[in-house]
Amino acid sequence: MLNVEQKFPRYPLTFGPTPIEKLERLSRHLGGEVEIYAKREDCNSGLAFGGNKVRKLEYMVPDAIAQNCDTLVTIGGVQSNHTRQVAAVAAKIGMKCRLVQESWVPFNDAVYDRVGNILMSRVMGAQIELVDEGFDIGVRESWERALEDVKEKGGKPYAIPAGASDHPLGGLGFAGFADEVRQQEAELGLTFDYIIVCSVTGSTQACMIVGFAADGRAQKVIGIDASGTPEQTRAQVLKIAQNTADKLELGQEFTLDDVVLNTDYAYPAYGVPSDETNDAIRLSARLEGMMTDPVYEGKSMQGMIDLVRKGHFAKGSNILYAHLGGVPAINGYSYLYRNG
Repeated sequence: MLNVEQKFPRYPLTFGPTPIEKLERLSRHLGGEVEIYAKREDCNSGLAFGGNKVRKLEYMVPDAIAQNCDTLVTIGGVQSNHTRQVAAVAAKIGMKCRLVQESWVPFNDAVYDRVGNILMSRVMGAQIELVDEGFDIGVRESWERALEDVKEKGGKPYAIPAGASDHPLGGLGFAGFADEVRQQEAELGLTFDYIIVCSVTGSTQACMIVGFAADGRAQKVIGIDASGTPEQTRAQVLKIAQNTADKLELGQEFTLDDVVLNTDYAYPAYGVPSDETNDAIRLSARLEGMMTDPVYEGKSMQGMIDLVRKGHFAKGSNILYAHLGGVPAINGYSYLYRNG
């Protein structure tokens, strides 16, 4: 047990342990040789549809309050799930919110910048700046400028990088994820042989690796790259994993061998779904009523389905699909799905 909550202050924003459900129809459809379950991080909070970033932000809010900050400042793409969750958290704790939304996705739906995540951020009162810059998970000049602008106007910003990932506390939210899963495994009477997770800015996968290393399952966490810049993502996953392990004083060294990142499904570009991604979105929706999005979860769903079909997992394996949320983004692709 990592006992993260006993070591670091947490501001409760989630409902508690997220549910695990068996995807029986999808398992049968794919041949019935493996059992697929979903851990529903998309149902983790009442804050504007929740998602995996809320779990991370629970450990940043106490730090922001302790520093007497008044404005959460972060960055993402136009349809960023992360920026929407930061806007919701800011509203909940009574802080202002400044969002930089860059043109990370080469997708031209007519309502792309007016619906879904960005619509909700606007409704929640966030100040939004649209910036015409391409995709990159690194530190962005536009974000740094926004931080300085808040200071110049007399505010005290709290800096949250893209995905709440490359932050000193960015790994804590998911460091305890494995402890939560182990408790649920005991209740279910089974052990998950593989954990499937979408990976872009890296901290979710990184801290699953840290958590599952305790029982030898670090390399059973399979990241499905959706960034299209896998070497950058892989390096960031390793960095965050090691930083988090050090912060928790685990005395454990991680290497690139611990970072299992499948790069086969990010095409054609970040945020742009392939035909196969769309097929996976429709399949999980029509078999399980479980919606996934074109940017992240659709691609990890595509990856899991394809790996099952290829026989990548041993017969009898139990697979846990981490549903990280983000479904509101599908509204930005409304013309693509106009007929379902």
